[in-house]
Amino acid sequence: MLPVDQKNGKLNRFRKVTDLNQKVRTNAIHISLNFDVTEKLTNEQLHTIASDYMTRIGFGEQPCLVYRHTDAAHPHVHIITTNVQSDGKRIDIHNIGRNQSEKARKEIEVAYGLVRAEGRSKKREMEPIQIEKAVYGKSETKRSISNVIRMVTRSYKYTSLPELNAILKQFNIVADRGAEGTQMHNKKGLLYSLLDEKGKKIGVPIKASSIYGKPILVNLEKQFKLNEALRKPFREGLKSTIDQVLKKPLSKDAFAKTLSNKGVFVLFRENDEGRIYGITFVDNRNKVVFNGSDLGKAYGAKAILEQLTQAPDTTSSGIQPQSTHAEVQHTGEVDLHVNELLKDLVTAQAYDFTSPEAAMKKRRKKRKRKGRSL
Repeated sequence: MLPVDQKNGKLNRFRKVTDLNQKVRTNAIHISLNFDVTEKLTNEQLHTIASDYMTRIGFGEQPCLVYRHTDAAHPHVHIITTNVQSDGKRIDIHNIGRNQSEKARKEIEVAYGLVRAEGRSKKREMEPIQIEKAVYGKSETKRSISNVIRMVTRSYKYTSLPELNAILKQFNIVADRGAEGTQMHNKKGLLYSLLDEKGKKIGVPIKASSIYGKPILVNLEKQFKLNEALRKPFREGLKSTIDQVLKKPLSKDAFAKTLSNKGVFVLFRENDEGRIYGITFVDNRNKVVFNGSDLGKAYGAKAILEQLTQAPDTTSSGIQPQSTHAEVQHTGEVDLHVNELLKDLVTAQAYDFTSPEAAMKKRRKKRKRKGRSL
């Protein structure tokens, strides 16, 4: 973390640079540099690698903020920068993730002796290339659930437990807090269970605390604010995909099937009486999830249903998401001004207590409190 005065200096430089070209609508970029779980890198090493990476992709002279995070699966850093240069000209970032970023990633792996992304999953059982749906009786329950949970919590951007469950539903898994008023719910307990073909819980549930990485509710909630900022670049693209599908008259099920062919899982949320009260979209291509209301009024359940025909449903809306991982992930253009993204990420940093240093401080505080109570 930067000292407050240095951070404020960086923010001021961001604002001055982006103000040089008011015509540029997309003026911020978010980049994530991801490392293997075995990597033990200091803040200084991460700073050097991030600086080297930015130079290699042509952003060496651009102001940037770097935040370190350690989640349940692997350490990584988030980099926020601007594509507006000091002369007001805009840096072309078309295909930068596939071209400059991929080349820089491979060079950095060699230069710093890092674990290479290619072939890594073959070495580590906990990082499978493809995660299949969990099926009760097909494999050991805890193993099936754990594999899915680790992949989803590492890769997807969700901002609430219901959104996480929308993702997990595709894999026949649900995260359950228990009924309101119960001891488990009040103590923020969390269980993961398998679902049968009808979406009913089956088998013995698994405690979140028993899964590698501790995907308990408290830890998940720490990522909600950060995920809210990180998913924003994909909001307009998802809306565009939905708009494209709605150009043709479709039934409810055909609408879901068509979107699934484009990598988007649609979940119509129903109450106990079977009445639809909400809709959630899971973009499996970009690993983000949005409720329809978060995309806009036109994408809420009521508005979507009004556009669909009443033709009988004859197709399946299920899809099989694919798990992919890149050591350097460029999330693309951010369709908002840099100040808004910076505000979100700086705020999110205040909620990140997952780093080893923060965890150690937290444990020390607990020990002190226990000592005083004796």
